[in-house]
Amino acid sequence: MSVWEPCVGASDDWHTPAYIFLALGEEFDLDVAAPEAGPRYVPAKAWNFERSLEREWFGFVWMNAPFGGRNGLVPWLDKFMAHGNGIALVPDRTSAPWFQRAACFSDAILFISPRIKFERLDGSVGKSPGSGVALLARGERGVMALRRARHLGLLMRRAP
Repeated sequence: MSVWEPCVGASDDWHTPAYIFLALGEEFDLDVAAPEAGPRYVPAKAWNFERSLEREWFGFVWMNAPFGGRNGLVPWLDKFMAHGNGIALVPDRTSAPWFQRAACFSDAILFISPRIKFERLDGSVGKSPGSGVALLARGERGVMALRRARHLGLLMRRAP
């Protein structure tokens, strides 16, 4: 779930569309930012919807954290990078210092094109957001998932 720019619609809750997960071909152990009712499409064994930043994460994680205001993603990305095993969906704001720092710690990045149209809680599709998104992988399993999904955009991998 993500919090998007106010121009997208009245709701702040947005879900990643199913085709992203189909392309990744993975089952996640934990969705760290799922809504209280649970994830809609994320094939996850468990989800954490309350105080996720304060709790311990385990296994292969999916993270589509609230984008929030300026630098709102920083604590989520810090925890994701420290965890080191999963895939994070983030806005592709490549000139932002937080994005550049996260890119340095990512094992692979998939820039998705065209822009994802996220879904509202009721299943309706929103307008394209103000920026594109990227998937950041940590760990070899995440890299392999991005390789499977490379037809969605531009895949970049950090040299070993």
